[in-house]
Amino acid sequence: MNPHADRTARTSPASRVEFRHISKHFDGVAAVQDVDLVIEPGEFISLLGPSGSGKSTLLMLLAGFERPTHGEILIDGRSMNDVPPNRRDVGIVFQSYALFPRMSVRENVAFPLNARGITGQAQARLIDAALTRVRMTPFADRLPSQLSGGQQQRVALARALVFNPPLVLMDESLSALDRRLRQDMHVELRQIHREIGTTIVFVTHDQEEAMALSDRIVVLQNGAVQQRGTPTEIYTKPVSKAVANFMGESNFIEGTLVDVGAHGFDIATPVGRISFHGRAAPHAGPAMVVAVRPENMRVDPAGSPVDRTDPDGVDFMGEVVHSSFRGNYLYYQVRCDAGLLSANVPFEAHRNALQPGDRARIRFDKTSAMIF
Repeated sequence: MNPHADRTARTSPASRVEFRHISKHFDGVAAVQDVDLVIEPGEFISLLGPSGSGKSTLLMLLAGFERPTHGEILIDGRSMNDVPPNRRDVGIVFQSYALFPRMSVRENVAFPLNARGITGQAQARLIDAALTRVRMTPFADRLPSQLSGGQQQRVALARALVFNPPLVLMDESLSALDRRLRQDMHVELRQIHREIGTTIVFVTHDQEEAMALSDRIVVLQNGAVQQRGTPTEIYTKPVSKAVANFMGESNFIEGTLVDVGAHGFDIATPVGRISFHGRAAPHAGPAMVVAVRPENMRVDPAGSPVDRTDPDGVDFMGEVVHSSFRGNYLYYQVRCDAGLLSANVPFEAHRNALQPGDRARIRFDKTSAMIF
């Protein structure tokens, strides 16, 4: 009896993945350090971090191409430490796509089915379904060299999905595409994930990509998990200055914690004292950082009136050193007593751009500020 026969009639249930105290050393150097992580069935989860953060190493450990130095990896409750890659029932899309150059699109997609003993009409049905899913049916007889980068990416995805794996791994799989094509693939990949419901683990260094695709993001740095959460949680409530800085641009205003009380606290900064009422005081030393995203900053002409009725407004002066049009917003860099700050001001609200050398009033709402 063909153990893979049921794959021709249904989509496999999504896998649950567990990393239990996983560490990986190369020549005595830790690439991954004591990672504990659970990925629930059907999740689209991104491992996000800069080069050398350990994200690709984690993926290779999950795929079986590397063995952990310490700890245990489980898929659906079964330990994978001694299971070779070809026995893990995992679909993989590599950064280079790794298509066979002398095989047609159809033959490339058929490869994992041949390896699993799925042939004949059952194979043809699975290939047709996979090519339809990624909109590559008209190109089934072409060679990879006759395809664009985006088309090759679709073929690699079809090959990874054709046997209905319960777990799909993607290693920087969209990084070779141009920006517009990547954005199109984000939409398509999310749609495919909704249709098939498989568990997807996606490695990327691109913050926007991780936020566009993921149910949850795991931020890695120096081989360790820094934070995990939904894209909204990671972006709006980063646990550290390092995570805030990596998850998009931030303005950092250095300060000192003062006047801690039952109802809040103050931070003395170069642009004035900022009162945070109704927020618990940070459990840290006196050195503090107030972080504000550029989209939460306003830059107005120096003569603009101060809104005295807004209890959450923070208002100070500066000088514009850079101004540029970015389509739907104006990008400013403004020098003030706190240093060089950036602001993205909606174009409709600020049609007459300030120019370098202009004095400006800088504002932000402290409810949008992050504190570290």
